[in-house]
Amino acid sequence: MPASMETERALHLFRVLARCARSVMEHARQDIVAQGMKPTEFAVMELLYHRGPTPLGDIARRILLTTGGVTHVIDQLEKRQWIRRVPCEKDRRVLFAELTEAGRQKMDALFPAHAERIVRAVSALDPTEQLMAIQLLRKLGLGAQALLEQEGGTRDRSQDLA
Repeated sequence: MPASMETERALHLFRVLARCARSVMEHARQDIVAQGMKPTEFAVMELLYHRGPTPLGDIARRILLTTGGVTHVIDQLEKRQWIRRVPCEKDRRVLFAELTEAGRQKMDALFPAHAERIVRAVSALDPTEQLMAIQLLRKLGLGAQALLEQEGGTRDRSQDLA
């Protein structure tokens, strides 16, 4: 039984979106690995670089790691003296991670070139097309998330579509 045009279009969009994401992400991955870091280490460092001290649980949700995975990454980054754990003053059960001065210097040196690599990776679209893509992909992501919630799935608060 042949699939409907609607099904074929949706599946084609899914494949194109997946291939696009993989290609753009590969630019970022190559840049991160060339700097001697793992992608998850860079993700934690970048989050702290842009957001400041962050509870470990929030880090796990934002970069899609288990709490055990975050603990391992934080341990590795602490060994390099790029981040430190800081207890929350209001709730002893909560630990924050923050960049050390060495970690901030590492990101100050690394991030501008990394950002430029991303700019090049998405440069096939002109600025107007990039804004349109952001709007369309945000709409797609929010719609897919709403369906998950309607179907009883869990809300993925780490998906920052803003």
